[in-house]
Order: sequence, then C-alpha cells, then structure tokens
Amino acid sequence: MAATMIPLAGTSYAAGCSGTGCDNKGPVTYGCDSNVITERTVTNENRVAELRWSTDCLAGWVRVENNATPSVYTSYATIEKYNAAGTLIRSLSVTTPGYGKSDWSNMLGGSTYYYRVCIRFDADLYPLKCSTKW
Repeated sequence: MAATMIPLAGTSYAAGCSGTGCDNKGPVTYGCDSNVITERTVTNENRVAELRWSTDCLAGWVRVENNATPSVYTSYATIEKYNAAGTLIRSLSVTTPGYGKSDWSNMLGGSTYYYRVCIRFDADLYPLKCSTKW
C-alpha cells in the first residue's frame, strides 16, 4: 500500500527560487506570486505594464493588462534588468493579451540590480514608453 501525503489547509510552501536563480522562471510556478509589491507602472495607448516584485523570491516580472478597445495593434510588455553601471543585462517580454485581459512574463531576479518595464508596439506605431528604473 502506497502512502500519499496530503497537505493540510493553511500549509505554506517556500518559494522555489531566489534572486538570480529565478531568472526566466514563472512567478506562479515557483511560488513567487504572493507577497508582491507593484514597484513601477507605465501606460501606453491603454495598455498598462506593472513591475511586480516578489519579496519572497527577490525577483520581478512585468504584468500587462490591455484596456484598449478595439485592440487591433500588437504590443509587448518588457522587463529589463540593469547592473549598477547602467548596462542592460537581460530582458524578457510578453505579448499584450486581448482587451480586458492580463498576462505576465517570466522573472528576472537579484536585489543588486535595477529594473524597469516598457511597452512597445509593432512597427513603431506608437512611441516606446518605459518606467523609471527601480
């Protein structure tokens, strides 16, 4: 007879990654989507990108919501990671979903870096808009 472990109600689990170990990993998959702070927000043509930061995982991601109707132009939300010298280390993007929906990118982590979020459109239809670095 095989024993099965069933978690008790209220059981919490430690995050599955931390800092740079979270790079390009999903915030929900790795348990980083609780204890989240929105650090920066940028809006471009009714698309809203938020820099979400997990205090448990020391990692951030971009969450994008589409409030544009009609939503006929393809746009992307990006999180960018910079070192102390201001050099771009890495970026990750997610396509903005349809009207009234939201989506998010994978994470970039490490507390000694700076981050910002941007929204851009295909074919430079509208100007690139980015938050300040945090």
